[in-house]
Amino acid sequence: MDKCSFCGRNRGEVNLLIAGVSGHICESCAKQAYDIVNEEVKRDDDFKLSEVKLLKPREIKAFLDQYVIGQKEAKKVLSVAVYNHYKRLTQEKTNDDVEIEKSNILLVGRTGTGKTLLARTIARMLHVPFTIVDATVLTEAGYVGEDIESILTRLLQAADYDLASAERGIVFIDELDKIARKGDNPSITRDVSGEGVQQGLLKLLEGAIVNVPPQGGRKHPDQKMIPVNTKNILFITGGAFDGIERKIAQRLNTKVVGYGVDKDAGSLDKDNLLQYVAPQDLRSFGLIPEIIGRMPVLTHLNPLDRDALRLILTEPKNSIIKQYNKLFEMDGIHLEFEKDVLDYIVDKAVEFKLGARGLRSICEAIMVDAMFDLPSEKVENYTVTLDYAKQKMEQASVQRLRIA
Repeated sequence: MDKCSFCGRNRGEVNLLIAGVSGHICESCAKQAYDIVNEEVKRDDDFKLSEVKLLKPREIKAFLDQYVIGQKEAKKVLSVAVYNHYKRLTQEKTNDDVEIEKSNILLVGRTGTGKTLLARTIARMLHVPFTIVDATVLTEAGYVGEDIESILTRLLQAADYDLASAERGIVFIDELDKIARKGDNPSITRDVSGEGVQQGLLKLLEGAIVNVPPQGGRKHPDQKMIPVNTKNILFITGGAFDGIERKIAQRLNTKVVGYGVDKDAGSLDKDNLLQYVAPQDLRSFGLIPEIIGRMPVLTHLNPLDRDALRLILTEPKNSIIKQYNKLFEMDGIHLEFEKDVLDYIVDKAVEFKLGARGLRSICEAIMVDAMFDLPSEKVENYTVTLDYAKQKMEQASVQRLRIA
């Protein structure tokens, strides 16, 4: 009679008996074997994590320099924060009861200055699961929109549902300024997409075990949940905080006269007040004190000047011009841009005040006809001239006016 080669029970004593080449295994022993394998794999993962050779902060910044132009201060702060975060994951247990807490990061900067790019580049360097979440779609549980737990669902999906890997990942929450409450005082009505979302984010940022629906969507009682521990997940948040300069200016001007006058007040850079941003400015803008306290690393991104935009166009490893060269190279076409064309693109980007994203939209307007026609023509070399660029930009402007 057939019986399990592990526990010895025969076919009549088990629900399922799986046949092998020279033996059998019952469903109970198969389940135990599965649990043992998972436990051993988890131990291997923990061992690998302890064996990871972390880059030092200077090395992290050097890596960021290859992809992100400028923003020296933000890179330095981000490099230190990420280094310390992953150092705490690899620390060995000691008897001194000193537990290193994680430091979530808040990036403040105008649109197109590189907030998302910095976070994505950090994740690429560390080879950890990374996801970008837009805070504007989040609402309190029970209201139209996405539950706050959907943030972790996306991280799980990025990690191919490897829970241990996801619990060491990075989440970038964009547009954090859009969930600010409308006034500095607590709301007397339900603010389901503002203050309510901030309250819901507290447990994620602090570190808690959160039950997450594996496929996203609304939670319901009969649904199977995945418990995710957010203690070791690094949260990087970013926002333009449009108008916060007024809050900063008001704070800095409170000490213009009297005994408490700041001697350096006259040397303030009024064109870039974001560099003086402080937690009290974020509170005045509409973030609740509890969420500010859970993001202790606060840094700013400088607005991009003409020189920075010119470098962004050509210097990074994945610069816009290099991307176009690659696209045309795949069709066997060698593409070149006249130097004056690059200067013209930068001038237009400064005029539109869209930051680095403006460079892409301008290049697309100039190159769309060439990308449409050239792959069908027998052309080996193509040079974009200044006259051609001006002509295409004028055509694009005329078309926009017609649509309007």
